Amino acid sequence: MKFERSESAGYLANLMGRLFTKALQKAVEPYGLAPAQFTTMVEIWRDPGVTQRLLVERLGVEQGTMTNTLSRMERDGLILRRPHETDGRAQTLHLTDKAKAVLEPAIMGAIDANEAALGCLSADERDRFLAMMMRVIDALRDHVGQDTGAQTRVR
Repeated sequence: MKFERSESAGYLANLMGRLFTKALQKAVEPYGLAPAQFTTMVEIWRDPGVTQRLLVERLGVEQGTMTNTLSRMERDGLILRRPHETDGRAQTLHLTDKAKAVLEPAIMGAIDANEAALGCLSADERDRFLAMMMRVIDALRDHVGQDTGAQTRVR
């Protein structure tokens, strides 16, 4: 049996994902953030009052992972939890002023990291590359029976 890493989509996607994570970590670390905190902050910023359950679905992470991330963010003064208006079991999540102060520069750092990765592609190549990535993600979600991140589905 022959296995060539350079011909394995799974290997290359994993490597690219790890490198993107390192680049994002480097970009957001100066603001006291970890990549998971940054992506969570962006979702809360986009949808103030979102629940933990929705964050789990949108970010495609395990419930326990999200619980730990939110606990650290609350401890660090980045989020506030408030009672949900209609669901007594749920809480809504909101960014603090401290989080809002670091979000814009952290987003700019993430944009720079993406540009460093995709800057080698023309605008047309970038559009096609991202569209193909979404198609592969959707196919894998269908294959493994996971429908997280519905907001990013291309169908």
